[in-house]
Amino acid sequence: MNFLFRSVPSRQVARFASVAPQASSTTQVTTLSNGFTIATENNPSVKTATVGVWINSGSRSETETDNGSAHFLEHMAFKGTQKRGQHDIEKQIENMGAHLNAYTSREQTVYYAKAFEKDVPQAVEILSDILQNSTLSEQAIERERDVILREQQEVEKIMEEVVFDHLHATAYQGNSLGYTILGPRENIMSIQKSDLQKYIERNYTADRMVLVGAGAVSHEELVKLAEKNFGSLKTGADPVALKTRHATPPRFWGSDLRIHNEDIPQAYIALAVEGVGWTHPNYFTMLTLQSLIGNWDRTLGAPNNVSSRLSQTVAKYQLANSFMSFNTSYSDTGLWGTYFVSENVTHLDDLVHFTLKEWSRLSTNVTEAEVERAKQQLKASLLLNLDGTTAIAEDIGRQLLTHGKRLEPAQIAKAIDAIDAKQVRKAASDHLWDQEVAVVGVGSISGLPDYNRIRGSMSWMRI
Repeated sequence: MNFLFRSVPSRQVARFASVAPQASSTTQVTTLSNGFTIATENNPSVKTATVGVWINSGSRSETETDNGSAHFLEHMAFKGTQKRGQHDIEKQIENMGAHLNAYTSREQTVYYAKAFEKDVPQAVEILSDILQNSTLSEQAIERERDVILREQQEVEKIMEEVVFDHLHATAYQGNSLGYTILGPRENIMSIQKSDLQKYIERNYTADRMVLVGAGAVSHEELVKLAEKNFGSLKTGADPVALKTRHATPPRFWGSDLRIHNEDIPQAYIALAVEGVGWTHPNYFTMLTLQSLIGNWDRTLGAPNNVSSRLSQTVAKYQLANSFMSFNTSYSDTGLWGTYFVSENVTHLDDLVHFTLKEWSRLSTNVTEAEVERAKQQLKASLLLNLDGTTAIAEDIGRQLLTHGKRLEPAQIAKAIDAIDAKQVRKAASDHLWDQEVAVVGVGSISGLPDYNRIRGSMSWMRI
């Protein structure tokens, strides 16, 4: 079946940076008089295109009382407009053999379609219609509450999602960046049409939007389609010029959140320090630090002689089932750390000890050979994330919203290649050593060290 509607949570978005696919590719950008931006990358070798609207707004743009509105709107967009019923939208997409999709993250909301070259105008018109003319009927809102609650129940079964939601909540206490994307149950049950309309008025403005086209798409034609379908869209009262601007970055709280549940046989743990935003000078250096820590999963048969020193230690002493380093960036802050899953719950103390010891080593004696290997792995990861027109469109949209432009491959490569061991040690010293740490543990975590002990280890564990 060609027709597809699917809500993709932000957690499925790659945790690595955005990067353009080939040095020869070029991204063309045009901005209309109302601030609406069009960005394209043409690929004459394909016959399909991904077109979509990237919106500089997500759960971070919500208030405590309407938290969940962005995600709720994502569901409502496909339930009918002033000129199309839900069945009409579904039928048109199916008849084109196209895919229509959407997802919401903490700072962005995305609606996109993948279609044949000849159907690009129709796809853009449908996107325009659902973004500007959704009816938001009371009956559909009531029906969708149960759908979203079931989605919430499914998310709550995925322990990684649970841990990272708790990590944001404790690290960004009192700030909307700490809200969950789906919102609390009470909000899902109480959000009304007026709440959704207010959210649209505040955030679905021309200056916050980028129409992206990748693949078999002409820039000139997409600009004309944008003028026709989005040219009358209003500019916000406080234009953001494609970048989310907040008066001050949110405070990062050194904090601890633990949910003991011995019925869960494993321990799920995240340790994080404050990272950096997308445009921070240390952004690529922090990605290199992430690559140095690496990922490991014993079920994949990874040998204990892989390049990551932490992998070697964890494998040797069987301290965890798996671990994943992460560098999650936002417009003005970020989370850098390591996430673990372990059934060896009597040795969690050792797991945390060796992890923090490795974090500290990065600020003292990491070698040039290690850094060079991590840089090559990083560049490969960035480039391999781009496979097909949808991935390229995602890259363009995210970069336009976060940077105001798309970084070319040569710029990305140059920035990464310029990093040396001295810079890595300096960044680790500035951002990891003796910094506040946010700790989350869920499951059988009785063996997880006391918070004060973990925080103290951040300062004395120099090598």
